[in-house]
Amino acid sequence: MKYALTLLVALIANWLLWSGHFDNPFLIGLGAASCLFCLWLSSRMKIVDEEGAPAHLGIRPFLLYAPWLAKEIVTSNINVARIILSPVMPLRRNLILVPAKQKSEIGRVIFANSITLTPGTVSVRLEGNNILVHGLSLDESADDMAGEMGERVCRLERCENAAANECDDDSVESQPNASGQGES
Repeated sequence: MKYALTLLVALIANWLLWSGHFDNPFLIGLGAASCLFCLWLSSRMKIVDEEGAPAHLGIRPFLLYAPWLAKEIVTSNINVARIILSPVMPLRRNLILVPAKQKSEIGRVIFANSITLTPGTVSVRLEGNNILVHGLSLDESADDMAGEMGERVCRLERCENAAANECDDDSVESQPNASGQGES
């Protein structure tokens, strides 16, 4: 129910933002009807869940992560402009495998999309806990690239230990069995 309510609020806010009609009751009624129809259709398709409407993240993405990401996007834009406007064009195009240490799939998707949003880098593939990233000028290692951005996305998910592969207590850890080998 909270995911449906979150999706409905997001749809209405998005409609109001993009339409700009705040004074015509007929158009507002049509907008509300279209939002309710989209919610009904999404519910019938069974896609209203924590991935489609991440209500569990709360408003932290908007208050904490989005301003930081906007600053990173501006900084990356300046760096890419320097590279492009340089007469020598110091390109170091490279593909690197960046570890994604987020606990959920939506966390890894947010991380991969954040990498793509910063100019000069593109997330090419997300497989398991690794993201293949193409960069225009990658000087840093994969661990450096996964550093602050990965930790911030992990904090969105309320991870206690951003440096660990398992960010929560619910994840299954390898326990030694009687033979001394870890279970898989």
